[in-house]
Parts: sequence; C-alpha cells; structure tokens
Amino acid sequence: MIFVPLPFVSALLFAILLVQMVRQGDRPWRDNAFFLLLLGFTALSVLLGLRWGYGVRIFIPLQATLAALTPALAWLAFRGLTAEGPALRWATVWPHLVPAGLVGPLFVTSSVAVDLLVILSFLGYGLALTRLALAGPDMLITPRLDGVLRSYRALQITAGACLVGGVTDVIIGLDMRWMGGVISEAMVSGGNVVLLLVLGVAAASAGSAAPTEEAEPSAVEPPARPGSDEDKAVALALDALMADRSLYKDVDLNLGRLARRLNLPARRVSSAVNRIHGMSVSHYVNKYRIEEACRLLATTDTSVIQVMMEAGFLSKSNFNREFLRLTGVSPIAWRRGQRSAPAGSAENGKQKAPPWRGPKTQLDITQRDLTQLERNATQ
Repeated sequence: MIFVPLPFVSALLFAILLVQMVRQGDRPWRDNAFFLLLLGFTALSVLLGLRWGYGVRIFIPLQATLAALTPALAWLAFRGLTAEGPALRWATVWPHLVPAGLVGPLFVTSSVAVDLLVILSFLGYGLALTRLALAGPDMLITPRLDGVLRSYRALQITAGACLVGGVTDVIIGLDMRWMGGVISEAMVSGGNVVLLLVLGVAAASAGSAAPTEEAEPSAVEPPARPGSDEDKAVALALDALMADRSLYKDVDLNLGRLARRLNLPARRVSSAVNRIHGMSVSHYVNKYRIEEACRLLATTDTSVIQVMMEAGFLSKSNFNREFLRLTGVSPIAWRRGQRSAPAGSAENGKQKAPPWRGPKTQLDITQRDLTQLERNATQ
C-alpha cells in the first residue's frame, strides 16, 4: 500500500483552492496577495511531507525560508485589504522579505538562530495582525460589503494561528534541547499540518470573490463617541447618495467605492456611519437592501431569489439572515403577511407595501428635531 503523508493531502487541498482562484480572477498571482500566500502554503506542505513522510532532508533550508516567509505574506495580504490600489508593491513588500532572506546565511552559522528567526517572525506578525483585527471590520476597505465579515473573521483566525505557530515552535525548540525531541516529530508533522490548513482556509476565504455565507452579528454596537457636525454632514451626504443613486443594488459595492463617490477617505466615512447610525457600514447598506427587498416582495410577484439579487445580495443564506435580523420574519413570511393584510390603496391590482425604515438612528432624531425647530421658528 502506497504511503501518502498527511501534508501531501493538505497540498492537494491548497492546489484545488489555487485553481479556483485562477478560474475566478484574471492573473490572481499579480493582483491577489492571497494567491501567493496559498502558493506558499502548498509548497511548504509538500516540503513537510517530504521531510517527515520520507525523511528527505535536503530541502530543510528551503522549508525554513518558506516558514519565515509565511507570516509576512499573511500580513501583506490582509494589510492590502485596508488600502485601495494594488496589494503588492515592491516599495512596501521588500522589507517583509528580509527575514526569509536571512535564513540561508544563518543556516551556515547557526540552526538555533534560524529557529529563533522563524519564531520571532510568527509572533511578530501575529501581534501585528491582532492589532489590525482590533481596529474592527470597517478597517477592511476593499472586500465586498456582503463578504467583509468573512474576511474579518479570516483575519482574526490568521492572527491567532500565527501566534499559536510561534508558541508551538518555542515548545518544539525546548523539547529538542531538553527532552531529545520526544514530541517534536508529532508536533511538526501533525501540528504544522493543522496550522497550515487553518491558515490556508482562512486565506482562501478572505481572498475569494465568492459570496459570503455567514450571519452578521445581531447586536449593534453603540457609537464610540457622539457624532460631530462634520459626521452628520457626511452621513447626510451618504444617505442622499444611497437614496438618489441606489448604490446598495451594486453587489460589488465596498467601502472604498462609497468613499470615492463622496470624495472622502474611507475611514472618515466608516467612522461617520458608526457614530451617527450606530452600526457598521455593511449593516448600513444592508438596511437599504432589505428595505428594497420588502418593497419588491409586497408589490410584485417576483421570486424571492430575483428579489434578493435586485436588492443587492448574492448569497441566499446571507439575505435570509439579514432579512430575519431586521424584520423579525423570513422573506416568504413577509410576503404572506403583506398579501393577507387588509386591502388598502391599490396600484395595478397589487397592494402597496407600507414603508419600512428599520430602527431609528441618531441622524433620524436629529433631522426630526431640526424640522420641529424650523416649524416653531415660523410660528
């Protein structure tokens, strides 16, 4: 019976993910840093299989180089989601290649120094990714809004996996020095495979253009601080843009596109939405999408799938979850409730849907107060 090391199975999974990314995008190796990250995982898995499955040691320097490069690639990939423009630019990439470039020279002098370099690389970039994750999902500018939370969760998982990888290498080093490597082989062959699988799936999830399947959190966090007049102006301009141009119907809409339409920095827009509306940008856009879906469900005979797509969603599960979160019922139940309601005014033989605006926000209350003040002034 042919023996197939477990790392080879991981390499096959990564190869399948790479093929999918090639089929989904044009030259992802140039425009998508996650493609290069998955490519590195694939090569590293093959080298692990050769080393621990068949005892091939000639590639150990290359294996260590890829190990030092992996967390740097993860940082570059996720950092690229926070800025517009190409994710890979030589001016910003080359400093992160230095640790991997030092592996070869250090192998000549001390293998302990190589191990220390890899450990510091995993721990350092793990902390950097953790700091990036603590800034919240609105830091991610380029992912599509219906998939931004999936990318954010992938970022959190990657940060944790890098930290775990660094701690694991510390344990392996101590075991090799004090216990003669009793548990090292199992940890390297088994633990590293699990770690690579976690990192690979997270990278594929964040870098893929496929629609998201996850539920967004039901709780809405309060604004970090009261909105300023400038925040209110930005929020009003965004409201007008969404209402006049129906940008929420764009399935590829992201925070970067919204910011460009307003000619403002993306973080300025996200902070204004958070402080004024008390929600993330993705929740804000989904509020408009669900409102449009409610209108279509009550006033047309269009199928639920078509309504979902016309409202700006790509994923049926995400649409159903968001609809339930905001209305308390499923899309089908909403349509039944509207059709069974007492007949009101009619248009073309179909009942009109009552307006649905979602929860009141700080901006709604401010506008109402301003209107009342204007009325009082004219009386």
